[in-house]
Amino acid sequence: MTKPTSVARLAALAALLGLSALAPSLARACACGCGIFDIGDGTLMPADSPSGFTGWFRYSSMNQNRNWEFGSAAPAADNGDKRITTNFYTFGGQYMINHRWTIMAELPIYDRTFVSTDDGTVAGPAGSLYAGHITSLGDLVLTGLYTGFSPDMSTGVSLGVKLPTGAYASPLGPLGGAEFDRDTLPGTGSTDLVFGGYHVGRIGAAGRIGYFVQAKYQVAVATRDSYRPGDEFDAAIGANYNLGAFGVISRIAPGLQLINSLRGHDTGDNAAPPNSGYERLLIAPGLEVRIKRVRLYADVALPIYQHVNSVLPGAADSAGQLVAPALFKVQASYNF
Repeated sequence: MTKPTSVARLAALAALLGLSALAPSLARACACGCGIFDIGDGTLMPADSPSGFTGWFRYSSMNQNRNWEFGSAAPAADNGDKRITTNFYTFGGQYMINHRWTIMAELPIYDRTFVSTDDGTVAGPAGSLYAGHITSLGDLVLTGLYTGFSPDMSTGVSLGVKLPTGAYASPLGPLGGAEFDRDTLPGTGSTDLVFGGYHVGRIGAAGRIGYFVQAKYQVAVATRDSYRPGDEFDAAIGANYNLGAFGVISRIAPGLQLINSLRGHDTGDNAAPPNSGYERLLIAPGLEVRIKRVRLYADVALPIYQHVNSVLPGAADSAGQLVAPALFKVQASYNF
């Protein structure tokens, strides 16, 4: 996946991404924006493997503790929700059948704390704060990837399905009320289709500068419990520089990428359409290190533009959405 590719293949992928970007009612399957960890440098697969099998583990986290309304920060008092802290533990694997076809599977585990204002039905009197906690499996994603456009597999398209394996029913507090809103649970309860594409290449005679573009579009095709998570579109573009080998390290490459994330209104009786949906642009410096068959990758994504849907302050009990000042990701993979 390192050789230069033709302009035609790059143009074809750009057309695919452009069509996805024009899709209406853009939304995310997770109100917290958890799908953003599945795109960008470090997630570009397949990887060359002597046996055809690669396994990986990813740890990612974010602390949504800032209230945001429209295009700017807003008073915390406007929003009854105060904080969503999440650690994601994701296990994945891929099997390269041949240089044309690869199958993948990925399953996250959520460890989430949700701090919100009680309405008098969860744990205490109305107006008090409570902290709900859940540790649960998320939704399983199965994907087929086609990379037969060129011998170096530098361009690929994928089709996947997200299955409703994650918990979508909230734990109950001491007073019997739900501790979590429907859109903050690990599972969406929906079955989704996931369309994707990527292109990678290298610049220069030595090929030390690598670049990539990648996008994914997700749409729910079957829902339950009066909640539709909506469609999702994420795209990333980035570059890295191979510094070469150092001792046991066969490759070390710092990189930089831009990630665009779009989300629209959730729908259904158990959704909160006015206060769901956003667009954000993040910049993410990262580092990749390879030691024989082990690949390590880490980055931190920092928002440089955010615009969220919100009711006007005073027009409802709660206005705005919680955002995180930074998103962290560390991933380790092994080629068997």
